[in-house]
Amino acid sequence: MKIIILGTTQIGRTLAENLASEKNDITVIDTDTEALRELQNRFDIRTVRGLGSYPDVLEEAQASDTDMLVAVTDSDEVNMLSCQVAYSLFNIPKKISRIRSPHYLATPDLYSSDNLPVDVCISPEQLVARYVSQLIERPGTLQVLDFYEGKVQLVAVRIRQGGNLSGVTLGEMEKLIEDFNSHVAAVFRETQAVQLTSDVVMKSGDEVFFISERSHVSKVLDAFGCERNRYKNIMVAGGGTIGFLVTKNLEDKFSMKVIETNRNRANYLAGKLEKATVLFGDATDTALLQGENIQKMDVFCALTNNDEDNIMSCLQAKKMGVPHVIALVARPAYADLIEGGDIDIIISPQHATISTILAHIRQGDVMNVHSLRRGAAEAIEVVVHGDERTSNVVGREIRNIKMPEGANVGVIVRSGNVLVPHDDTVIESEDHIIIFLTDKLRSRELEKLFQVKVTFI
Repeated sequence: MKIIILGTTQIGRTLAENLASEKNDITVIDTDTEALRELQNRFDIRTVRGLGSYPDVLEEAQASDTDMLVAVTDSDEVNMLSCQVAYSLFNIPKKISRIRSPHYLATPDLYSSDNLPVDVCISPEQLVARYVSQLIERPGTLQVLDFYEGKVQLVAVRIRQGGNLSGVTLGEMEKLIEDFNSHVAAVFRETQAVQLTSDVVMKSGDEVFFISERSHVSKVLDAFGCERNRYKNIMVAGGGTIGFLVTKNLEDKFSMKVIETNRNRANYLAGKLEKATVLFGDATDTALLQGENIQKMDVFCALTNNDEDNIMSCLQAKKMGVPHVIALVARPAYADLIEGGDIDIIISPQHATISTILAHIRQGDVMNVHSLRRGAAEAIEVVVHGDERTSNVVGREIRNIKMPEGANVGVIVRSGNVLVPHDDTVIESEDHIIIFLTDKLRSRELEKLFQVKVTFI
């Protein structure tokens, strides 16, 4: 697929890296010569220097022969105008725009071929806020991701020393959740995927990914003994868009406190939030934290736009007795450095955004794609089409389907019902299949497997 990416933002760079590794034809446009040179030296991509909303710049990037434009600059206006030019002058079929301002997002009717021709609007702030909110609503989880319109969830938990799962076999673990239409999709030990055999023994530190009906996730977590007590007291550092949205989402369910360093912004938050307590100050100020009973918090979330402040405030909160801390970290180098340390969960805004974009890039009828393990793995929801004559999978038992190495069928949703797959389960047309792929480089093989043949009408 031929794709133009506008912007060498962190999201733009990460997206270019992901898509280039999948053998797409990538061109990146930006005004920053040094950033373009760095990308070109690292990856097999083309670069064009200039403003992506200028027609001559898009023409130089061969826009007339492009399948998709992804505008992820820091300017909403440049992103939207670029989509308009791409549509009006170059007829690019798919146009994706990053839009951050809630003023633009509040009017969805604005985006259509008759108005602004943006096919997909992406708000990283809203995606991250929803993600953080789900983690807090599911105590003890590392990741919570939605499939099948939110009715199915993929959840990651860590095996704790002395916990219910430490020392049990995979077969015993599956038996704990067999009544809940749930299935273990993958186990990672450090950086490696563990082969899923019934006699493999869980060890402290392992990450277990299971897929379940949304209504059964709490029952599975309870069976696993991950977190029997719900959180009550939450403190959020940073009252920007993400911090505000998380606090707004959760203030009816938890006792919320949000700390903001800008007095005008703090006053704004106080006027918009109904139940949460808004504090003006610095989240790294130990006197402020002590005065607000930091030791009584169940979760501390650092959601400012400064990686260093987020890391330091989380480490400080952990030292002061908060059992669970979450940090928003955009720079991959920082995330690599602190992963596995005292910070329980590291949130990557670019990977949350990329997951949304990937669903529109994948071939075949792919409904959802979630980037996992910092981009190394993926979970994919694909809809099966065709019949036994035109499909490689319809009418076949799972054990007779040649899946790519590292691919594991998590669940099948058939006519709205969630089915736990077995080796003898037969795939039917219109099944929604959620597959965990431990090596994302095999995603093309998976797409090809589920594509119908040319004779399908």
